[in-house]
Amino acid sequence: MEDKLANVKPKKHLGQHFLKDENIAFKIVEALKNEQQLPVLEIGPGTGVLTKYLIAQEGVELYALDVDKESIEYLKSNYPSNADQFLFQDYLKYDVPFEKFNVIGNFPYNISSQLFFKIWDDRDKVEEVVCMIQKEVADRICATHGNKTYGILSVLLQAFYDIEYLFKVAPGVFNPPPKVQSAVIRLKRNSVSKLSCDEKLFKRVVKAGFGKRRKTLRNALKDLNLSDSVNALDMLNQRAEQLSVQEFISLTEKISEDGGSNDF
Repeated sequence: MEDKLANVKPKKHLGQHFLKDENIAFKIVEALKNEQQLPVLEIGPGTGVLTKYLIAQEGVELYALDVDKESIEYLKSNYPSNADQFLFQDYLKYDVPFEKFNVIGNFPYNISSQLFFKIWDDRDKVEEVVCMIQKEVADRICATHGNKTYGILSVLLQAFYDIEYLFKVAPGVFNPPPKVQSAVIRLKRNSVSKLSCDEKLFKRVVKAGFGKRRKTLRNALKDLNLSDSVNALDMLNQRAEQLSVQEFISLTEKISEDGGSNDF
C-alpha cells in the first residue's frame, strides 16, 4: 500500500502540529482506560499517529473526526477496512449519535478551549477524555482555587470530572514544532449526575466571575442583578479565583433562590 504521508501537510490555519514520536503516541492511547468499552471518538487524527494504535486495540469502536479533508482521505486510503469510521466532521458542530462515548486526540491548539466547552456541553455523554493540549491550557484545567491559573474551564470541568495531569511533551516531537510546551491530561466522569444548582446559571456565574477576575465577585457579577441578601454574602468580597467549585455551586444556588437574574 502506498503511504501518502508525504502529501499530508500540517496546516497552520487549522492549528495542526503532527506528533511524530511513536512512544508518546502509544502512551496517549494506553492512557485511555475505556473500562466500559464505549465508542471512542478521536478528534483531529491528522496522519493517524494515534489512530493506528486505536484500531489495533481489540474491541474498540473507533470514529475519527477531522476538518482537514486531506487527512480524512489519507486515513481512508491507508486503512480501507475502517474507511467508514473516518468522518469529515467538525466536533464543535457534530451531534454525536452515541448515548455514551469517550474522547481522545491531539487537540488542535487554536481551538482546544472551544473543544472543552463542547465536552462540557456533552458531559452527560462523555465518560472519559485523554488529550494532548498546550501545557498552559492543561495547567489551567488542572488548577485548584487560589491559583492564578485557575479559571472558567477549571471550575466547569472539575464540577463533573476527575482530572489527572499525566505528562509533559516537548516541542521537538512535532512537525512543525509548536512554540509552546504540551501536556497530556485525562478526564474521567465523576459521580455527579446533576449539580444541586441550575447548571446554565452556574456556567453564567463562573464566566462572569472570571470575566472580570481582578474585581471582587460583587463587582464582577453586577449584570446578574443580585438581590440585597446575595450582595451581602461574605464570599462576594473575594475574587473568582478564590472560590472552590463547591462554593461556586453554593453561590449559584443562593442567586437562584433569592431571585437573581433568570435571563439565562
